[in-house]
Amino acid sequence: MITKKIMNIIYLIVTVLSLSFLQSCTSKTSESHKSGSLYDLGTGVKSRSISFENPTGEQGKGGQEASNLGVGRKGFPAKGIAAGETVVLCDITGSGSINHIWMTGGFKDRTAVLRSMVIRAYWENQEHPSIECPLGDFMGNAHAKINSYQSAVHSTGINAALNIWLPMPFSEHARMTLANEGEETVTLFYQIDYTIEENHPEDFGRLHVCFRRENPTTLTEDFEILPKRTGKGRFVGTVLGIRALEGNWWGEGEIKFYMDGDTEFPTICGTGSEDYVCLSYGMQQTPFMFHGCSWNQGGFISMYRWHLPDPIYWYEDCRITIQQIGWSQKHREETGHALYEREDDWSSATFWYEPVPSAKLPDFPDLNSRIANLWEEPAL
Repeated sequence: MITKKIMNIIYLIVTVLSLSFLQSCTSKTSESHKSGSLYDLGTGVKSRSISFENPTGEQGKGGQEASNLGVGRKGFPAKGIAAGETVVLCDITGSGSINHIWMTGGFKDRTAVLRSMVIRAYWENQEHPSIECPLGDFMGNAHAKINSYQSAVHSTGINAALNIWLPMPFSEHARMTLANEGEETVTLFYQIDYTIEENHPEDFGRLHVCFRRENPTTLTEDFEILPKRTGKGRFVGTVLGIRALEGNWWGEGEIKFYMDGDTEFPTICGTGSEDYVCLSYGMQQTPFMFHGCSWNQGGFISMYRWHLPDPIYWYEDCRITIQQIGWSQKHREETGHALYEREDDWSSATFWYEPVPSAKLPDFPDLNSRIANLWEEPAL
């Protein structure tokens, strides 16, 4: 039987725990207010946006071009980027963060455009880029195939409206270019939304993105999603493109994170390719916020995984690979084992943060390597 004294003790404990919880919530709210919440109007940062209508992003400098309707009446919304031309998307001095990029134009149903257009970003006046990636893969679409979907990082409209929402902070300088390495002029509309006069912590990470493709992969050699990086960093995620070059199930390969001194065996090891993107028992065209597949048709797969609520940090070094292992009932009948090594066409656009100065990115594939067999359906 519970006595009155015991009830008072229980009440006291509950009261103390409740007050502690409220104090914790208040503290977190206060910290959120200091760092800039939705309702905080005193952050001190300033909002800017760059497009062809305001290429410098300066205050009061937008919409100065004229159309047949007059000055400021849609005078310069887009530009044709000629074959071999590189345009400067932004050149920003000072501290800030790029928070969103939107692009559209002559992309839809043009086979090679999204692999021939290359986006490069240079932070803090570093000579080599920290981002070097075909536009389509950078914007979340492998194989230059457009499909309307949304994730925590990307959103794509059905008419090739491309968006990326990852923050790209910088302390002194940000420069971003777009090169047309193809053979035809491409129309571009774009907008870069950013803030300036920000106070970043010391030694903070800048966004890095690299692109790799192996067509085909090498038998028994794991595909490198992230070639080895040294120093510290945080892995954000990857957009993976697979063109299955034969029948049977292709996705039994495991992802492996070799980090902070790992040699033969990794610290983090997955259980299968579709398992890594948090699906199961084959690949379904099911895009979710942090994981999923945005394209699964005709032997082409575009899938992704974002480690935002489940971060992966390293402090000394990191290398990430994924195996090419298949499953075949026929192979089981012939050998007694269903698993077998195979070769397929794999690509990856990999996103991570690390400080600068940073090492050069892996060698960037040339145009022919990027677009070879791009929409060639495999004989499955």
